[in-house]
Amino acid sequence: MPQKADLIVVNASILTMDPDTPRAEAIAIKGGEIIAIADREAILQHQDSDTRVIDAKGSSVLPGFIESHMHLFAGAAELEQLQLMGVHGFEALSEAVRKYAAARPNQLILQAQGADYTILSATERVTRHHLDRILPDRPFVMAAPDHHTVWANTKALEMAGLLHGKTLGPGNEIVMGSDGLAEGELREGEAFGPLLVLAGEGRVRLGLATGGEPDPKPTAAEQASDRAIMKRGLEWCARHGITSIQNMDGNLHQLELLSEIEAEGGLLCRVQIPFHYKNFMTVDALEKASLMAERYKSEWISSGMVKVFMDGVLDSWTAVMVEPYADRTDWVGEPLFTQEQFNEVATEADRRGLQIAVHAIGDGAVRSVLDGYETAQKANGKRDSRHRIEHIEVTTEADIPRFANLGVLASMQPPHPPGSMGLPLEPTVSRIGKKRWPLSYAWRTLKNAGARIVFASDWPVSPIDPIAGIQAAVVRKPWADGDPDQSFSLHEAIAGYTVEGAYAEFMENRKGTLKPGYVADLVILSGDIEAVDPHDLHTIRPVTTICGGKVTYQA
Repeated sequence: MPQKADLIVVNASILTMDPDTPRAEAIAIKGGEIIAIADREAILQHQDSDTRVIDAKGSSVLPGFIESHMHLFAGAAELEQLQLMGVHGFEALSEAVRKYAAARPNQLILQAQGADYTILSATERVTRHHLDRILPDRPFVMAAPDHHTVWANTKALEMAGLLHGKTLGPGNEIVMGSDGLAEGELREGEAFGPLLVLAGEGRVRLGLATGGEPDPKPTAAEQASDRAIMKRGLEWCARHGITSIQNMDGNLHQLELLSEIEAEGGLLCRVQIPFHYKNFMTVDALEKASLMAERYKSEWISSGMVKVFMDGVLDSWTAVMVEPYADRTDWVGEPLFTQEQFNEVATEADRRGLQIAVHAIGDGAVRSVLDGYETAQKANGKRDSRHRIEHIEVTTEADIPRFANLGVLASMQPPHPPGSMGLPLEPTVSRIGKKRWPLSYAWRTLKNAGARIVFASDWPVSPIDPIAGIQAAVVRKPWADGDPDQSFSLHEAIAGYTVEGAYAEFMENRKGTLKPGYVADLVILSGDIEAVDPHDLHTIRPVTTICGGKVTYQA
């Protein structure tokens, strides 16, 4: 007698991502796991009077998307802020900001997101004077899409005590004017952090800013407010077909919030939260990372990862390069860790059995991280560590084979290359310089050299939508004739958001593919993802998301 299912999906075009059984018509789920995947007739044998049946109406069904690099807590908080993606020109910016401000007369600091570096024009950089013309009497700040640069008006700078500058650590800068006052451009977290604390985002950004815990401990009302923010983020993920999240900032506070949500029965996604190691820490701080890993290790909430930032971003010249920037020939950027510091951290984290994920955008930072991983491997011996490098926006020919040789995962974001998903080409492509274009955002080159490539959005840096990311990977075009084609096939791109995401989390035997015995994490789409033109992939939408056998979103 076939085992009776809690839930069955029929009339589907299932891409299992399992090479042994790549396609099926229907799937049966019980107790949060897949019990069968086959043709419709075979699966209906698992139905009884209590079984819920979902008709996919011929549409694609995929493994639930695994978002392998995102910032859940901060992204959720930003959902209610002014979104400036696609806004260009002073008049359009002014209109958007004033309208937003008028609707929020009592908000202490007004915040906007998604202001690209050329929001005024291709040549004019934003200053506090531009923002003062728009909003002279209320504090206003707006962040670049990469979240590594913030622009503030004079009121905001005064309120945060930044107008006259401030001593900062390596890789951070308050851009100063010839008058000795801040110009309004703040590069990296130490520079703009005081503004975000004043805006009430202190607890939300702790996982990014310090890796520490709220002090003082949140009141019951504050804890409830933080839970509501986190739940809003989980709902946003489920709406986009996401069933697993590998967060890229974290602390115990976030893990505790997720545990409270799980206890309430409201956890809509599986979430991994890292320990964020900062350059002002010493290696004994990794004891907390080990504590987090030991305390949280379920299939729903886990830790076990150490996140590190090695550099900043290209557009603010804070990414670290091997050779100088093409448009700033006396500057290679300033690393957030010395090589000795990073070697020590990598070796100790690796010794503890922790996975390491490092933000490294410039080719100099990428090389430094690979050097650190190699040092750790020599000190501790080779193991299945699956250490990661995040972003890898520029690399070198010499470092390409080191990923496979060291077993390092290349965690990359299809929405990030200039020209993708509405991003402007400038100033980034000129900053990189034509000589480095062939090895910029080099997914295909790395894959061909044997590296494992895992895809994600880096939300809220880029839109969260995995299907838009899949499209960006498939339709990617070189910036110049003769440069290598870095695009992926549709199935390779889907694997980057499913199979490879599971591998990155050491969970390839439980999720990332659809097969009996695996967790029942899947997404039903609005159409056939294989039949649509690649440039129209974004029109295919999630209509039902199932995580752990439960429907977490239905259109």
